[in-house]
Amino acid sequence: MRSVDVDAGRIARWLENFTERNGASVVLTVTADGARAVADNGTIAEMVVPFAHAWSPPEGPDGPRTGPARILLTRALSAHALAERTVGVLLVRLGGQAAGVFVGEALQDSKIEHRLVQGRTAAGGRSQQRFARRRANQADAVRADAADIAVRVLLPHLDRLDALVLGGERTSVDTVLADKRLAPLRAVPTEPRFLTVPDPRLVVLKSTPPMFRSIRIQLTDPD
Repeated sequence: MRSVDVDAGRIARWLENFTERNGASVVLTVTADGARAVADNGTIAEMVVPFAHAWSPPEGPDGPRTGPARILLTRALSAHALAERTVGVLLVRLGGQAAGVFVGEALQDSKIEHRLVQGRTAAGGRSQQRFARRRANQADAVRADAADIAVRVLLPHLDRLDALVLGGERTSVDTVLADKRLAPLRAVPTEPRFLTVPDPRLVVLKSTPPMFRSIRIQLTDPD
């Protein structure tokens, strides 16, 4: 199995290419989190929409969608992914942290900070131990800053957040979210897709909407 992320506006074209590569026809059906395409040669494409908790497919037959129903489903996948939602984003790495609130692709509120965390060293003995303690303290300071930023940026928008998107380093993000002040964020649906990004800067934060609004396609080749 392998996966690709496809811009929501290109999903119809992607399906056309999928059909051309794998057979004369493709069976398209609705799933709980998007749609499933099965090609003539047995290749399966599971299309998982972002914000799947809010996915509401168009009415149609319980079985395969063909003709106008197929077109309607394809358009619904795209429209769902591109709908204007208020999304909170939290990115944490040891080289920096960022929080932002997007409405659609427009960044409405944000805060970005950077703090030095020294790299690893090959030195041994007491010097190594002092360095390790210093690095651990610096990492703790970064995570504390990230929690402060999340409180400052995300909590004021809590009542209107449709989803929360996380990215950076998983361990650092989990540590930040363990801050008791951020407990109210647990009521916000968290996207299962974790964004892999470099050290957060404004340009990195602004580049996230195409990532979290894309449709993830999981491909399974025939036996």
